[in-house]
Amino acid sequence: GAERMEAAASSGALSCARPWDIALCATGTAVAGENALVLAVLFYTPSLRAPMFLLIGSLALADLLAGLGLVANFAVRYLLRPPSEAAELGAAGLLLAAFSASVCSLLAITVDRYLSLYNALTYHSERTLGFTCAMVLLMWLLCLGVGLLPLLGWNCLRDQSSCSILRPVTKDNAAVLAVTFLLLFALMMQLYLQICKIAFRHAQQIAVQHQFIATAQATSTRKGLSTLSLILGTFALCWIPFAIYSLVADSSYPVVYTYSLALPATCNSLINPIIYAFRNPDIQKSLWLACCGCIPSTFSSRPRTSSDV
Repeated sequence: GAERMEAAASSGALSCARPWDIALCATGTAVAGENALVLAVLFYTPSLRAPMFLLIGSLALADLLAGLGLVANFAVRYLLRPPSEAAELGAAGLLLAAFSASVCSLLAITVDRYLSLYNALTYHSERTLGFTCAMVLLMWLLCLGVGLLPLLGWNCLRDQSSCSILRPVTKDNAAVLAVTFLLLFALMMQLYLQICKIAFRHAQQIAVQHQFIATAQATSTRKGLSTLSLILGTFALCWIPFAIYSLVADSSYPVVYTYSLALPATCNSLINPIIYAFRNPDIQKSLWLACCGCIPSTFSSRPRTSSDV
């Protein structure tokens, strides 16, 4: 009898689930599946062990956990009966840690690309897998620390008036997270501008040395600029509106605003594998081999390096 009542309560809760929450849960499922595929390719392909692929793996792991966090958040809100405060804080902590690690991994990839161009002659010999592993581990420990904050008392469950739009995160904590994010984005933008300058200078030097026609140089530079625009534009469109809104709004604002800005932010984890993993020829090659056991004859044999913007 008790089990039947719990089942009825769960089905009742599901029937009154908000469409926005269902959309976030569906997005989380897609994000988790897509990034699990990236991790499987990286794990089962021995040739993909360079530091660059470790950073792509870190990003995929962060986005996979973010997807699972969205699904867990939905389950805690609508399926868990009776409601558990610890489970709510745990799901919130998982989302905080995962999205923090995702943004930090994006920054690490940006730094890696910048250094590989800035110190083009020595960077690849100086950069070791062990050093990259240590940096990634340190970054993850920091992000896990951020995720533990709600469980350690940094939450608004005891004082609903102090809640931010990201319940159970407080307004003050949400403001700190938003400002930190905006500073990280400004740093990424500055690094990508430097990457653009260096890449343009390299293209000019190559054009002079090999007496290429100007159109070839222009095409190469245009391609680099379009890639940079794609990376920064996608990241900004997905995250900046949500970060700014979480700075100015609180829990008294209509939830529809929060949902309409949170959904594009979560979609960034759906787009990351396309930009950083599936466009990489080495990963594409592994996917072709895994899916059909062959590599198309039209496939480019040039390996992609982290200096490719």
